[in-house]
Amino acid sequence: MTIFIFGLLMFLVSVFFLESMLYAIRTIKNPDRNKIRNRLRALSVKDATDVNDILRKRSLSEVPGLNRILSSLPVAKQLDRLLEQANVQYPLGFFVLLTLVLVSAGFLASSFATRNPGISLIVGAILGAIPFYYVCSKKKRRMNKLESQLPDGLELIGRALRAGHAFSSGLRLAADEFDDPLGTEFGKTLDEINFGVSVPEALKNLAGRVDSQDLRYFIVSVIIQREAGGNLAEIMDKIGHIIRERFKLRGKIRVLSAEGRMTAIILAALPFFVIIALHFMNPNYIHTLLTEPSGKIISAVAAFMMVVGILVMKKLIRIKV
Repeated sequence: MTIFIFGLLMFLVSVFFLESMLYAIRTIKNPDRNKIRNRLRALSVKDATDVNDILRKRSLSEVPGLNRILSSLPVAKQLDRLLEQANVQYPLGFFVLLTLVLVSAGFLASSFATRNPGISLIVGAILGAIPFYYVCSKKKRRMNKLESQLPDGLELIGRALRAGHAFSSGLRLAADEFDDPLGTEFGKTLDEINFGVSVPEALKNLAGRVDSQDLRYFIVSVIIQREAGGNLAEIMDKIGHIIRERFKLRGKIRVLSAEGRMTAIILAALPFFVIIALHFMNPNYIHTLLTEPSGKIISAVAAFMMVVGILVMKKLIRIKV
């Protein structure tokens, strides 16, 4: 049974390696191939039922079978929304397959090196989490950049409205003047409006694509103004001013909480440095801690208390504005 599992894992790793090599060769020979394919996929319809649908349909995987499986899972839609917010060019199926291959490769390599199933599972889980950690990190950086662009974008829309332009024209100016992510997201919203989606519905779709509380203030204000009336240009200026003040307050909080963040980092990293130092200074001491039943219990309890402590410190130093 063990030989069968190792053989299966080796097969998966080999397939992933060969596919990666073929993908690299195709990319080098034709660097614009992916860009053209993604553009055609975005503009094409999948079947006859999509002809009357104004909104674009996202494919979760280029493999039909995997696409059907992912489409039936509720959590797949949330993960696909995460990929859309991070603006990655690969579909969800790619990250799912990459995660499975990394988990298999990590488990296989660790099993050969340590012969310990517990450590092998931990190594496989850590490697498997890398793709989605990358996506979450990219999404966070993109949302932070969008929030920094938002005050200038709203003020630009406000000036366009004072000059006599329509709201859609103000969105077009902001989409042309700003780069990704604000310009890209405003461009998608304007495309939906031009294709016949109502302005409130297009703005709601924008709120779904972008995880930003400040942007939701803008969207709610525009929707209310279109229903109840009011000076939209003045609303844009006030929202932009509020967002700028929130940025200033966040900066002050970040400075005041810097000591707490550094303390949390040091306390979280200190046990690992101590374990590494003791491994070189007194290997028998650490070996006893990791091999004896009582030592394993103590290690598990200590790890659990460390996780709780990190979460508590993170909660204390995170102040929502």
